[in-house]
Amino acid sequence: MKKLSIFLVHVLVFVLLFSGCSNGGSKNSDAGNSNESSKSEEQVKKGEGKSSEGKVTLQFMGWEASPLETESVKKGLETFMSSNPNIKVEYTPVPNAQYASKLLTMMAGGAAPDVFFCGTDTYRAFQSKGELLDLTAYFDSEYKIDDFIPSAVEIMRINGRIYGVSSCTVSPVLYYNKEIFDKAGLPYPPSNPDKAWSWEEFVNVAKKLTIKDGDKTTQFGVYGLENFYMTTAAILSNGGKVFNNDISKCALNTSETKQVLQAILDLRKKEGVSPEAMFLEQIGMKGSQMLQTGKIGMLIDGSWALQELAQMKFPVGVGVLPKFKDAVTHGQAHVHAAWAKTPNPKEAWALISFLSSEKYQTDLIRAGLWMPNRRSLYTEEGITKWYNKDAHPEGFKELVPYFEKAQVYPQALNYKNKVNDIINDELEAFWYDNQPIDQVLARIEQKVNEELASK
Repeated sequence: MKKLSIFLVHVLVFVLLFSGCSNGGSKNSDAGNSNESSKSEEQVKKGEGKSSEGKVTLQFMGWEASPLETESVKKGLETFMSSNPNIKVEYTPVPNAQYASKLLTMMAGGAAPDVFFCGTDTYRAFQSKGELLDLTAYFDSEYKIDDFIPSAVEIMRINGRIYGVSSCTVSPVLYYNKEIFDKAGLPYPPSNPDKAWSWEEFVNVAKKLTIKDGDKTTQFGVYGLENFYMTTAAILSNGGKVFNNDISKCALNTSETKQVLQAILDLRKKEGVSPEAMFLEQIGMKGSQMLQTGKIGMLIDGSWALQELAQMKFPVGVGVLPKFKDAVTHGQAHVHAAWAKTPNPKEAWALISFLSSEKYQTDLIRAGLWMPNRRSLYTEEGITKWYNKDAHPEGFKELVPYFEKAQVYPQALNYKNKVNDIINDELEAFWYDNQPIDQVLARIEQKVNEELASK
């Protein structure tokens, strides 16, 4: 069976390693943390966590999505330590593929970092196992939950309590190479959600951007939609769902999902406007490099990719995704959490609070890595605090409502992370083994429902 893209492989490894962390649905999630909740509130009252020597060292761990991101995080930590001379932060960036296994091993050995990145698709699994410090009392002493955008609120809050705090939001978007569009005499993809291309318009443009030399395709119209993280946005655009409202059943086996999956497969198999993931591995390129070098005209990727693309010295543009029914993207981002057994909960909260501060996130938003998680940063005045013409392409401001109003990423609300593996593994049979969509979705429905119902 052929492999998916390098990005998807990393995601699969991450969620597979965490698949055993969940113990059930949300109705049981508070039972294992009642002592933890009261403990953290008492710590706020008593001010526990202060070192007898007046200096505390916090271990902080995250994954390295790119060297640029790691550099940005380290700069932020320097700012934090200069303002908090009693706290030293030792940051350990870990490659994506190793992050999950390393963190699990450290927790099992009683030596987890005080503060760490927690992926939204594992956040609820960690909390249900009692690995996360209840931050509610700390959070309520400094923040108002309504100051955050809706998707961030829905992700952070578990049965009314907070165990992790976000620093940003990220969403799937459409990138394009302006030179390729100019050469083809085509208008740029819209960045205004109200003017989003229909699927048919999108396919027609992808056809015009596809160039062949005999039987060989030298330039493809688009790449990236066969990654389920990106596919999910298209399903939501067509009125489909991944789960039912209480995340107790799979909701993928519908006509809305079938239409989307078939249309995406047709880009490659029928229209010939999209390469398969194996093609990237064969030529040794990432999607961003293919866009830069003109091997593709459009790229569907996460908004986080803009930081790298903006430094690649070619005219890159950003637009909204093509729509089936509605112009929709989803929003999520990792949260910063503290280990339930940290000996320094007060200092850990100080770091987490900083990592969610306007100062910290606006610096990284200006670099093109993230988008804001605060309502105030989506106002006309707020946008001036982070908009950067050197990173954000012309027309980017029209995209702002797209991020602010993004639907929550469905997998971020799921406790059973083995579900991710099931969906991705089964879809591989559809993408690459020519198995009928009806059969594939029926298997996904059965297996996901069994997993969601398991104890």
